Amino acid sequence: MLNGRRFSRGVHPPESKEQTSHLPIRRLPFAPVLIVPLSQHTGAPAVAIVREGQEVVRGEPIAKAGGFVSVPMHAPATGRIEKIALAPSARGDLAKAVYLKPYPSASQEILYGAPQDIEQMTPEQIVHAVQETGVVGLGGAAFPTHIKMKVPEGKKVDTVLVNGCECEPYLTTDHRVMVEQAGEVLHGARIAMKALDARRAIVGVEDNKPDAVEALRTAIGAATDITVEAVPTRYPQGAEKMLIQALFGREVPSGGLPGDIGVAVFNVATLAQIGDLLPRHQGLIERVVTITGPALSKPGNYLTALGTPLRWALEQAGCTDEAASVILGGPMMGSAIGTLDVPITKGVTGILVLARRDVKNHRPIHPCIRCGACVDVCPLYLNPSRLGMLARKERYEEMETEFHLNDCFECGCCSYVCPSRIPLVQYFRISKQMNRERKARERAHSNA
Repeated sequence: MLNGRRFSRGVHPPESKEQTSHLPIRRLPFAPVLIVPLSQHTGAPAVAIVREGQEVVRGEPIAKAGGFVSVPMHAPATGRIEKIALAPSARGDLAKAVYLKPYPSASQEILYGAPQDIEQMTPEQIVHAVQETGVVGLGGAAFPTHIKMKVPEGKKVDTVLVNGCECEPYLTTDHRVMVEQAGEVLHGARIAMKALDARRAIVGVEDNKPDAVEALRTAIGAATDITVEAVPTRYPQGAEKMLIQALFGREVPSGGLPGDIGVAVFNVATLAQIGDLLPRHQGLIERVVTITGPALSKPGNYLTALGTPLRWALEQAGCTDEAASVILGGPMMGSAIGTLDVPITKGVTGILVLARRDVKNHRPIHPCIRCGACVDVCPLYLNPSRLGMLARKERYEEMETEFHLNDCFECGCCSYVCPSRIPLVQYFRISKQMNRERKARERAHSNA
């Protein structure tokens, strides 16, 4: 039986989903040039297997996985490879990408793939086939999905948890996928259950999405191996640790993973793609992206070809002269970008375009007043105030070893409630990066 507990703490930011939550998924037109980065996931970049000038059909592999912790890339359109060169990324650096020019006269039918019988496949074969699809976590993390479908050494997974909460303000991608693609979500869940030898699957959906709950329950019918549970709406309910706690009353240990307590967590959009692509042996070439915000005249949930330049996507969504800031993701965990010349990748869940009136520049940062507001809302019971002070003093290693910095998943609750406007999440991101660089130097020195 499910525990039914709520997770503690968190916040209730304005949902701001009314712009797009009722809008059905629509296809975004193909851009004149698609830019497909070879690294759209956690792990080793893919390796290009095409050459400049080569013609490709929609769905054809254009890059192979660079290792087990990697996934291939597929042509998002029928066209010609213009070049393989560096392209700007949302991180601010340059990364190798395949530039593809779609043929305007092509039907853009997916011509690559062949049916395969999932029922006859072993768990190992499913893991390999999922890797071949190129599917990664579409909730934003972009972690290769096939790795999550491989049972950890010495572990037993009994439950597949399907995350349909989508608690981030403005975003409605997962909501529309659950309403319009409930069958694919459930098919993907059963594939994950087979790969992991799990006996049940549970879909967790926040109770502000009753139409999604109804669509999924209707698609399940009389089956008993998959259930849908509505959980209270509260940010960050969509974080896997919080959803596990809310549904099962179980806690993922510090530094641990859901597999340590017998659970494997997948985003609903991820499983919808698995349920759709795997039976046809096809690759991930597009995804649903919420393009929204007060500076757009045509917001919506758009089925978008991977590699679509951000500038093109915003033009199609009616970006107005009032646009002042563009955020990839939502306002709590997303990142503002400095250029529109970046492509939409597998991990982009949404694009938020804020107007001038919504952006407050040059807001002063005041000293911490030790009010404890950040401590009261941290869902992981960390001390963001103390971590922030240590970050200011560049005591990064102490933050990790003494105050559990790496348990922070950067939900932004602390920054949201801070009366001094201290950018705590940004401090924590920098601190983690500094620790990673320190460890890399130490490894290099020990191997010298």
